[in-house]
Amino acid sequence: MPHDIQIVTEAELRRLVTLDLTVIDVIERAFAALARGGVVMPPILSMDLPGANGEVDVKTAYIPGFDGFAIKVSPGFFDNPKRGLPSLNGLMILFSATTGLVQSVFLDNGYLTDIRTAAAGAVAARHLAPERVETAGVIGTGVQARLQMQAAHLVRPFARVLVHGRDMEKARACAADLAATLGIAAEAVADPAKLVAESQLVVTTTPARAPVLKADWLHPGLHVTAMGSDQEGKNEIDPAALIRADAYVCDRVSQCERQGELRAALAAGLWTKGTPAELGEVIAGTRPGRRTPDDITLCDLTGTGVQDTAIATHVRARFGTAGTLVRA
Repeated sequence: MPHDIQIVTEAELRRLVTLDLTVIDVIERAFAALARGGVVMPPILSMDLPGANGEVDVKTAYIPGFDGFAIKVSPGFFDNPKRGLPSLNGLMILFSATTGLVQSVFLDNGYLTDIRTAAAGAVAARHLAPERVETAGVIGTGVQARLQMQAAHLVRPFARVLVHGRDMEKARACAADLAATLGIAAEAVADPAKLVAESQLVVTTTPARAPVLKADWLHPGLHVTAMGSDQEGKNEIDPAALIRADAYVCDRVSQCERQGELRAALAAGLWTKGTPAELGEVIAGTRPGRRTPDDITLCDLTGTGVQDTAIATHVRARFGTAGTLVRA
């Protein structure tokens, strides 16, 4: 029998979906569901395409009780700006969890991924950062650097933000954008060690393949969220930092072993603390996170399929038949 498929463009999604506490709560519930069990989330299908200076990730998850499940295709082709094209694009397809029929196609060009990734950073900050954050820092100067700070500010409303990047001009531009968006003091800093020393919350948002944050920079009362190591070979955090942290938390241990910061610590033979906690377990209270104000905490976000299913089902439930309906 024919059925209608909803098609929503990036422009429509940008009008309908914003980075707010509602979306953060949606992503938090997805992590909690992952901790409860019953979720079907296969390993990420990841293709590195060095000949094209590109990569492609495919993620999905079935969450019991959710009306649908999403399959997300996320290409990144990093020579595209030279061609006048964006580096990142992609789409999400939402299927009925009852019939398997396609319900929605979100032609988001990575927008929903950006939103759910930033929301995950806020969830990590909500459960692991100190209750009071005066200064936050971000290492990285791209779209996600801006979104991570906006999301973190929703759950830990800091008064000052520091920005570091390899290109100081881009760091200054990022700081200016955050000052305007958040209405707080913002400063670009050339020394990442200074940024970490003056911050209680730091997010790394780079594609680095060598650490941009050193273990000996860590200090009591610091929380770090690392979200750039989402493919094998990437590494933002000094592996020794994982050992020094009072709590090291993964979004999904099996993923972090393959492509997160845990991979580098295992390869260096440094990780000896057993199975790390997962963020959903910390949310559920079955594993400890921050125990005292002076703890050092570190969260490793590689990006999970439950986040994609959660944001896609949220969009469909909230906005119904918005977009174009196509009979298939």
